[in-house]
Amino acid sequence: MKDINVENTKIQMRKGVLEFCILGIISKGEVYASDIIDDLKSVDLIVVEGTIYPLLTRLKNTGLLSYEWKESSSGPPRKYFTLTPQGQQALTELAQTWQELEYAVKATTSLSQNNKN
Repeated sequence: MKDINVENTKIQMRKGVLEFCILGIISKGEVYASDIIDDLKSVDLIVVEGTIYPLLTRLKNTGLLSYEWKESSSGPPRKYFTLTPQGQQALTELAQTWQELEYAVKATTSLSQNNKN
């Protein structure tokens, strides 16, 4: 029997919630990509920086995000992201799913406060 690779599982769990977290960050207001990365790093959620840019492009291409180029006082123009109405709807649905998953995980693991084992 093979041992579970805990580190790999942890990485996959983080990747699984990354899109949800990115939508949540952007829902707070117009945001620059490096700010998203900083927010994710501050809570140890980012796996590899290079995964964020393709994900932002995919979210934009599926209509969940829009962006606007703005002049920067410290270099070239920057791309600022905002949620579209579809992005806000997706965030709402993902939040509901997260609540369901959180309940299920707590109910089936030792994380449950009601578990008296």
